[in-house]
Amino acid sequence: MTEIKFPQVVKVGCGLDVHRSLITATIRKSDDNLETREFDAYTSSLKSLRDWCKAEKVTHIAMESTGVYWKPVFNVLEEDFEILLVNARHVKNVPGHKTDKKDSRWLSKLLLSGLLKGSFIPPCDIRNLRDLVRYKKKVIAQASSEKNRIIKILEDANIKLSSVLSNVDGAVGTKIINSLIDGNADINALMTFYHGKIKTSREEFRLALEGKVTDHHRFMLQLHRDSIAEKERLIERIDAQIDLATKEYQIEVDLLQSIPGIGKDSAISIISEIGVDMSKFPNETHLSSWAGMSPGNNETGGKKK
Repeated sequence: MTEIKFPQVVKVGCGLDVHRSLITATIRKSDDNLETREFDAYTSSLKSLRDWCKAEKVTHIAMESTGVYWKPVFNVLEEDFEILLVNARHVKNVPGHKTDKKDSRWLSKLLLSGLLKGSFIPPCDIRNLRDLVRYKKKVIAQASSEKNRIIKILEDANIKLSSVLSNVDGAVGTKIINSLIDGNADINALMTFYHGKIKTSREEFRLALEGKVTDHHRFMLQLHRDSIAEKERLIERIDAQIDLATKEYQIEVDLLQSIPGIGKDSAISIISEIGVDMSKFPNETHLSSWAGMSPGNNETGGKKK
């Protein structure tokens, strides 16, 4: 099979085949002028890879987005080179290679020929913001799970707060749960938390409080209450760090909030995912596709996959 020749548009490039504990690197200056070396995944070796690329006047580096293994490599190299993080499917779709299309030599060849399309990678500060925002969402979800567990424990004790209160973790619900944890399950004492804004009648509210709360219930309720408090403190710390991270993007946050339905948290979440430099996306179609808002067409020959 005759090997396909591609025109060269990059003077010196490097292709990386990244694995968990091994990185294979090929620096290529032409079809016949190339060198391949192997490096382990430790930071000292990644710095040696960086120094070798700099010494060989490499300007562009290409690697596949392999799990999370590409991230430390990217972090070491991003300040000194233009890095293309490529989709494995795009590499496989280029004809002319009869063996493993994932190896560093093939990547370096495609890189020199300008046939690789890099994925969008936000700058470091946006990536850090994204980590904070995503972790905050996870902690909020964990706190919600703890609140649901409290409701289940109350149901187990036949305390029907969820039937008479629209928000069990509101002011009234919290006072009742705290009283139960403290060992005060007296109906008359709990009824003092009833007020006229509660839609349920006093009689039904009283019936909902007539349960059987054991020491085990109290212990479990306290565990979940403490867990919620811990997560709320954690969210406060994350919010403080998010405020610092978005200080220089206040104009963009305000602009996004001018869109009906988008509040501060949503605006920050959007920025954390797509950044603020829209020149990275050729048009709105590319942006919506990257954000996963464009449905895929998995149909061939009239059959859906």
